[in-house]
Amino acid sequence: MVLQPKPADFPRIRKALKFYKVTSIITGVMLLLLLTEMILKYSPTHVELFAGGSVGGLHFAPVAVGEGCQWYSMFFPWQESCEMTSTGDGANLSLLILIAHGWFYVAYLISCFLLWSPMRWRFPRFLLLALGGVIPFLSFFLEVRTHRTVTAYLEAHAQP
Repeated sequence: MVLQPKPADFPRIRKALKFYKVTSIITGVMLLLLLTEMILKYSPTHVELFAGGSVGGLHFAPVAVGEGCQWYSMFFPWQESCEMTSTGDGANLSLLILIAHGWFYVAYLISCFLLWSPMRWRFPRFLLLALGGVIPFLSFFLEVRTHRTVTAYLEAHAQP
């Protein structure tokens, strides 16, 4: 038996859908920024983004990589010790992007739950929505598809 949303929950679903739209877009953008930051840090360029400091403005600062570190060290941390220390001064925007994405992902998970629960979807649907915050570009596709699905359901079951 497939559970259906209760008509009394329709206003709550509309609010949850708006919250979900906002958090999915913000989380998707923050994830793309985080992906870019990780590529810059762990690629052969080894740089992080800083603001202010002795250079002033936005600038990239090199990351000091320890002796014997290879590019694959981040994937196999148990094989060898690899230290990476930042050499920039000022506000480390790379670290701020990392922290901001983490907190926005928490808000995104809450919005997924607030939408998933009154819609009475099955649990794998919640897991798929949750993956939107960790797989690049997925949150954008899921946001469009989920908004279309929920809006169509609410319009089809609206009481006159």
